[in-house]
Amino acid sequence: MLFRHRPPRLQFRPPQQGEELIRFEHLQKSFGPKRVFDDLQLSVYAGETLTVIGGSGTGKSVLLKCLIGLLRSDAGRILFEGQDLTGFHEEDFIGVRRHVAMVFQGAALFDSLTVGENIAYPLREHFPDMSPDEIRERVARKLELVNLPGVEEMRPADLSGGMKKRVGLARAIATDPEVILWDEPTTGLDPVTTENINQMIRSMQKQLGCTSIVVTHDMMSAFTVSDRIAMLANRRIVQVGSPEEMRDSTLPEVRAFLDARRQEFRTQEEVAQ
Repeated sequence: MLFRHRPPRLQFRPPQQGEELIRFEHLQKSFGPKRVFDDLQLSVYAGETLTVIGGSGTGKSVLLKCLIGLLRSDAGRILFEGQDLTGFHEEDFIGVRRHVAMVFQGAALFDSLTVGENIAYPLREHFPDMSPDEIRERVARKLELVNLPGVEEMRPADLSGGMKKRVGLARAIATDPEVILWDEPTTGLDPVTTENINQMIRSMQKQLGCTSIVVTHDMMSAFTVSDRIAMLANRRIVQVGSPEEMRDSTLPEVRAFLDARRQEFRTQEEVAQ
């Protein structure tokens, strides 16, 4: 009888601020004939907010999903706190998702559950011994942290787009993760709500000391929340730098993207007027 090798369970050691926490190493990913990544390399450091920018269809969200096992890379490695996640099975990624939580673009709330039940869901999955009273207290505390106290009994259908984003964040931080992944956090939101979400991204970094990876094509948001920005183009990361360095970049791919986003923003302003 043949036994398949099983990778060890994730052994997480909280890193020191500024240490390398995540590394995407020579990553390749295709969907049929469409090549998304080709030798993609990127490091993420503990305590930082790193934003990945790029055009639609360049694979920004794919990168996040590969990290937490929702998608599998074809080649290369993904290291989390020095541990290679390549070859992990679905049950092994449960431990990864305890430490790395994702705020999905559409919030991805369960419509059949109340707000409180949505936030409690990962607690019941990851902490089966937690008592109902402890769960209720944790849910209330996380809702207060995202400025939505007392909405436990509301349903997702009764929430505005901004409120859904906040509930999605409360669910993501329910397990006290070390890393938060933000998938297009400001898409479809009005300017006031967008600014509130930007403030929350920075607030999570300060209050929880967590690391954030944000994927977005919203450059105003990227320049507001980021410690570093990585540009994804031509199936790889073409430049990484501070917001100031990316603003001043002379790399053709970066300049073309920023100019296109600037023109799109002007057009939106003209339509609004």
